[in-house]
Amino acid sequence: MRILSEWPFGSGTGLAISSLMLKIQRFASGQSVIFALSGRIETENLVQLEALIKTDLKRAVLDLQEVNLVSREVVRFLAQCEDDGIKIQNCPPYIREWIARE
Repeated sequence: MRILSEWPFGSGTGLAISSLMLKIQRFASGQSVIFALSGRIETENLVQLEALIKTDLKRAVLDLQEVNLVSREVVRFLAQCEDDGIKIQNCPPYIREWIARE
């Protein structure tokens, strides 16, 4: 995973992080931080994603609008995120169905 860029965004900053198949953009806004994910979320991405969520002091929101593929472990991770109070927005319907089954 590598940092692509950082720029001013509203009252915070945006941060773009990329691995081979996953792009993570971080937007700080008010009391929340939005992690906009795009591409494939693979099991090996979970350590970095979890670290990003835990190191931020603001309430995390995961925006999955641009996600096109997830592994079973990622579905379990997303279900646990919701159980922990992390909001998931713009979730593709098929991923939402898989999360509901967990």
